[in-house]
Amino acid sequence: MPDVFNIEGKIACVTGASSGIGRALASVLSDAGANVVGLARREDALRDWQSETTGNTAIVPCDLSDPARMADVAEQASKPFGAPDILINAAGINTRQPADDVTLDGWQQTLDLNLSTPFFLAKALVPAMRNKGWGRIINFASLQTERAFPGGIAYGASKGGVGQMTRAMAEAWSSAGITANALAPGFFPTELTGPVFDNPELAARNAAQTCIGRNGTMADLVGPTLFLSSDASAYVTGQILFVDGGFTAK
Repeated sequence: MPDVFNIEGKIACVTGASSGIGRALASVLSDAGANVVGLARREDALRDWQSETTGNTAIVPCDLSDPARMADVAEQASKPFGAPDILINAAGINTRQPADDVTLDGWQQTLDLNLSTPFFLAKALVPAMRNKGWGRIINFASLQTERAFPGGIAYGASKGGVGQMTRAMAEAWSSAGITANALAPGFFPTELTGPVFDNPELAARNAAQTCIGRNGTMADLVGPTLFLSSDASAYVTGQILFVDGGFTAK
């Protein structure tokens, strides 16, 4: 059989590569033979990630919170290896504010980083993907794309938007060979979910709500990421893949 999961030699751009899921997926793509450009605000953490990889990697320290700068960010991300074939929008923020405490600044910051930046970065990278006739965009949805959580109104609104944005990206660009899909992780131990895993009772309660009976590990994201990054998913676009152990099935 042809190796439809092969991404060797592809150029990948991963936002949020300094920590958590973004860092893990940047390493997954590098281990699979892709040339990976890691984007994040913290240069020291990016360099730490790069030192742990064995493949061809580069870093672009940048502020991803300003959607107006994404054309410049795309240009910088294209310098090390050429224009990216794969974009993983993993950077994100969750302020965990109750609805009555949400400020306009916090709301805007959440929507900018979680929703606006992924779109405008993708928009800046799409022309080169269109010229190649091949591209993969992987956004990050959430359990809160479908479910309401306490203290999650701004985050949930942004992630609900990611779901619709992903479908609209597919409608706009898939005829040019560019697929757009989203991963929606369940509970994985990251900096963003630190407050959840710092509470053993809460973490255990979340695990009990899955069909499988446990929370996620980074290894659970390897297969879905390679699937959506490769020719294996050539006829899959506009979809949200919940990697949640069946949390949303119950």
